[in-house]
Amino acid sequence: MLFIVKENHDISSLLEKIRMASASYKVVDIYGKRIVIAWPDNLVENIEDISIDAKIRVRKPYYLVSNEWKSGKTIVNVGGVEIGGSRIVVAAGPCAVEDEDILMEIAKAVKRAGASILRGGAYKPRTSPYSFQGLGEKGLKILKRVSEAVGLPVVTEVMDTRDVELVKSYADMIQIGARNSQNFTLLREVGRAKIPVLLKRGFGMTVEEWLLAAEYILSEGNGDVVLCERGIRTFEKSTRFTIDIGGMVIAKMQTHLPIAADPSHPAGNRDLVEPLALAAIVAGADMLIVEVHANPSKALSDSEQQLTVEMFEKLMKRLKAVAEAIGRSI
Repeated sequence: MLFIVKENHDISSLLEKIRMASASYKVVDIYGKRIVIAWPDNLVENIEDISIDAKIRVRKPYYLVSNEWKSGKTIVNVGGVEIGGSRIVVAAGPCAVEDEDILMEIAKAVKRAGASILRGGAYKPRTSPYSFQGLGEKGLKILKRVSEAVGLPVVTEVMDTRDVELVKSYADMIQIGARNSQNFTLLREVGRAKIPVLLKRGFGMTVEEWLLAAEYILSEGNGDVVLCERGIRTFEKSTRFTIDIGGMVIAKMQTHLPIAADPSHPAGNRDLVEPLALAAIVAGADMLIVEVHANPSKALSDSEQQLTVEMFEKLMKRLKAVAEAIGRSI
């Protein structure tokens, strides 16, 4: 049960009534409102209090993420770039930050082609401990310098709760990768950090589990979350992962949060990135995150799926045409 509190009203009486009902509660300040979440519903459904502006019984287990209580879609602002409106946002850049000159070249190229956000990993979760793990803080500093020089806000991944404040000091948006999407301690920490979050779907997660992961972030008062479909693991081996367009659509129907798609990781092959990206746009994605490299064959990670600059330019032209056809823009 959600109790929406009247502006500037004391909630001590309401909380006491919830405690007297032997129910649990959490107070969250989000989207300019104070909300008291109380559960289970049957213990609190009859509670009335002068501080209550509205009482909403949400049928989904993800109370704040659900669109049952919030009218209208949430717009997430990332360094002046709005995600969730009629304009589709494209974030592009290398899988990993490798070198400042290389990143500068890529950043200028993707901006010319129409990208609005620069992506690049300073910390890289790799299957093998012997694979390139990223440059760490050095990579963050490079991202910041290139971001300021080119004029693109930055999204980059955080893997450890101990690094959240450090990454926040350099980035405009924090990414939670697939492997950490159910790291609940990390989710709570980025929720408290009050910075826009790109939450990728874990490759073994149901849509409900994905939305509940987002609930951890929102329950700490951070409503600036973009959900990112990046492919799930199935029996199919012809692609790296299976991009779940249907799951992405279901998520968009269930929540007020913007939805993104990552066509690069499920493709695992640069020739497949374009059709997957186009499909995601037609299905309603509000954002795309695409891996681009000046020389993919020499990239230190994910070389097979990173687009060349020329391929990205071609992709952007087609994306713009498809977006216009469905009444949106890029």
